Amino acid sequence: MSKRLAIPALAATAFILPACTQILLAAAPPVIHDPASVPAGTYAIEPSHTQVVFSVNHFGLTTYFGNFSDVSGNLSVVPKNPSAMSVSVSVPVSSVSTTSPKLTDALKAADWLDAAHYPAMIFRSTSVTPTGKTTADIAGTLTLHGVTKPLVLHATFNGAGVNILDQKQTVGFQLTGTVKRSEFGVAKYVPLVSDEVQLIISAAFEK
Repeated sequence: MSKRLAIPALAATAFILPACTQILLAAAPPVIHDPASVPAGTYAIEPSHTQVVFSVNHFGLTTYFGNFSDVSGNLSVVPKNPSAMSVSVSVPVSSVSTTSPKLTDALKAADWLDAAHYPAMIFRSTSVTPTGKTTADIAGTLTLHGVTKPLVLHATFNGAGVNILDQKQTVGFQLTGTVKRSEFGVAKYVPLVSDEVQLIISAAFEK
């Protein structure tokens, strides 16, 4: 493309893109911030916008982060009775990723998570206890590395509404919790690498 044609084209793009953004914003339905107003029903995790992040203390010097992807699961919404809600989250262990390719491969191996024999980390709720208007403690079980133990996740409701891109009713939650990895048979380098692992699950559920 010649410079004579490129300049008008760039100018047009600079005008069109903000205009399109304004149209999308105008068309976006309002976000629901009251959990009691969320439509009831069963929602499935939308994996493209769901992240599972973990962190450990590394040698007492740094906080080291990693993540998992391709998450699946379900959420049962009972807006008038939040204690009756339930959630399940399944995380493929082989999806683990860090900033070090060598460490990523090591975490999948037998002396760490052993993804070949234990392919999924699974949380299933057993009870939900509201702790505020948009928060709750979700008790359940975590299965990891062939071991199942109780775990409580602290949930925060982010909002709900129709996703303007796929037109699906969506609910967003953030779940946090602490896992003591030695209890699941993953004790390598404890205590140099902390036994306690912090989990953050930022989840989008679609109806």
